[in-house]
Amino acid sequence: MLVEHLGKSPSVDPTAYVAPTATLCGDVRVGPGCRVLFGAVLTAEGGPVELGEGCIVMENAVLRGTRQDPLTLGRHVLVGPLAYLTGCAVEDDAFLATGSRVFNGARIRTRAEVRVNAVVHLRTTVAEGTTVPIGWVAVGDPAELFPPDRHDAIWAVQRELDFPGYVFGLPRAADGESIMPEVSRRYGRALGRHGDDTIL
Repeated sequence: MLVEHLGKSPSVDPTAYVAPTATLCGDVRVGPGCRVLFGAVLTAEGGPVELGEGCIVMENAVLRGTRQDPLTLGRHVLVGPLAYLTGCAVEDDAFLATGSRVFNGARIRTRAEVRVNAVVHLRTTVAEGTTVPIGWVAVGDPAELFPPDRHDAIWAVQRELDFPGYVFGLPRAADGESIMPEVSRRYGRALGRHGDDTIL
């Protein structure tokens, strides 16, 4: 399904294939020879989504561009089923396996691999040719790699990357408080803009 959002429509190269149950919303550009499979969602939430030549986006993956961080895939990038990418840049020949997660402002360099269920955190840079192992977490610039049971070590790096400030423009909540009411209000307003979308 192709959807016009905020006055912009997806563009798909004639040599690409987009499955009938995939959704492309807004300023989404699918390059030559790409394949976007069943259930995938590519949505430009204020910033574009761009796939370079020969990219493959597997079933039920979600790729989201943001105003602050467009989402770009270089050439010959494979995004596995159920992967979630938001506001990140992925360079040529990278592999993002099933269930991988890559967050806002992250950079995945050429020939890097993010394996099954691995996470690349906000504002993290994974160096060229690096492999983030199955289920591990990459955090920082340059990325440090941690197994998931090293929460305290991950948090020591992640805290300084300031997820609530970078993504939501809000200070981290004090102990016993929550920023979620304001996050919900802001997201609600932004996502409400889809009410004016047009299915093409």
